[in-house]
Amino acid sequence: CHETAVRVAAYILGEFGFLIAERPGMSGEDQFRVLHQHWHNCDGQTRALLITTYAKLANLYEECRPLVAPVLAKTRNSVDVEIQQRSAEYSAMREAFSPESVEDLLREMPPFEDRRQSALEQRLREKEGEDSAAVTKAARPSAAQQQRAAQAAAAARAAEEAAAQAEKEQAQQGQAMNGEGEHEDQEEAPRKAYDNEEESTAASTPPVGIPKEVIPAMRKAFSNLCTSPSGVLFENALLQVGVKHEYVGAQGRISVFFGNLSSAPLHHFKVNIDDCEHLRMQKQGTQGLFDVEGPGCTVAVRTQAKLLLMVEVTAPFDDAPAMRIMFETAEGVKHEYPLRLPIVATCFMEPVTLEPGAFMQRWKSLEGQERECQEVVKAPPNAPKIDEEYMNRIGTIITDGLKFGRCQGCDPTPWTVSGAATFRTGAKDLNGNNINVGCLVRVEANPQAGAFRVTTRTLHPLCSKAVKNVALVSIKLA
Repeated sequence: CHETAVRVAAYILGEFGFLIAERPGMSGEDQFRVLHQHWHNCDGQTRALLITTYAKLANLYEECRPLVAPVLAKTRNSVDVEIQQRSAEYSAMREAFSPESVEDLLREMPPFEDRRQSALEQRLREKEGEDSAAVTKAARPSAAQQQRAAQAAAAARAAEEAAAQAEKEQAQQGQAMNGEGEHEDQEEAPRKAYDNEEESTAASTPPVGIPKEVIPAMRKAFSNLCTSPSGVLFENALLQVGVKHEYVGAQGRISVFFGNLSSAPLHHFKVNIDDCEHLRMQKQGTQGLFDVEGPGCTVAVRTQAKLLLMVEVTAPFDDAPAMRIMFETAEGVKHEYPLRLPIVATCFMEPVTLEPGAFMQRWKSLEGQERECQEVVKAPPNAPKIDEEYMNRIGTIITDGLKFGRCQGCDPTPWTVSGAATFRTGAKDLNGNNINVGCLVRVEANPQAGAFRVTTRTLHPLCSKAVKNVALVSIKLA
């Protein structure tokens, strides 16, 4: 095997190998063995790249860790400085950092945005101006790009011509069949009509939806995931849907896992996620997972299909993206589950800590019906008596769940929790700065009535509503 091919394979499997890991013979362990068989025939640069790939595989797959650990231990004393340094750093990483930090360090590269300009184009525009010959030349497609575009256009034309020809032949066949049908005997016609009625009834049978007994647990799971980094979103006898999500500023990374819990494969497995005006979304996943019009993919017994979303919020919002899961069991029964992804406005908050005077000044400046949302919620029936310890739990919900900064000392009473945050977006204003929205929240308890009043104030009505809704649900689950 050519060494360049080993380097390319190492990079691609390290970054995107998880997309094929569910196929037979392509597990994480199989990927490691395919690469490592070339170890002794590679030079130092290739081995250094392989070590990074091994670290990524060990981070993704438990079964790879016992295989990778001896390699790292042996190469920590390598005479090649690059190999030695990588091995020592990857070996010490799990001891020095938390599991979440290690996963963040070893995650795959984010998808490149098609709309992004190259650094050369940006510098030329700044230096030469928009209409300069240099900018025009840099923005002009290369010969290779033009060739690929021409090939794609030719392929599209060929596909259209083939489809048109197929429709023409099908129409001719239909006319011929209709001509023959006029001479059918009276006994054959009723039998065919009955067969057609059976086929029509089978085709019109609606798919199986979410069982009613699962809906309460599903709603609770969604509410928990709105303020938790990972958990199970949905589960029944056939399927388990797990979610892990993390956010930095206006951007988020959401991993969704679809596990087959049944005793037979799930066929034609597909996932459709509605596009949202307030979210820029990039999707990656198991091959065929997004093939809504095609056959989809097959999820074998006790395996998973995987979905990775990279999102950037561009405007305030108060609704979660809709996700529809479709599959067919081995018996031919179709299932369709409408779910919501736990991507809510509070995911994109950045905590702000304010002094009592500054908080109250901003609170008063945001008075007004369009800026304020308020609602009273009863404590859960099985909740303990509202005391200072209970209020500390409410404070934790505000800081850890809603990602608000706790503003201490705003009230003389211990029955109020106040917080401040900034809702980050990736949208730009006229000066090129990111558009952000300041948000304030107050939770006031009435121990005698066993109730809480949640009040939110922001510059944008949707932000106020979204923060209030998440706070209410979180208090109900406290």
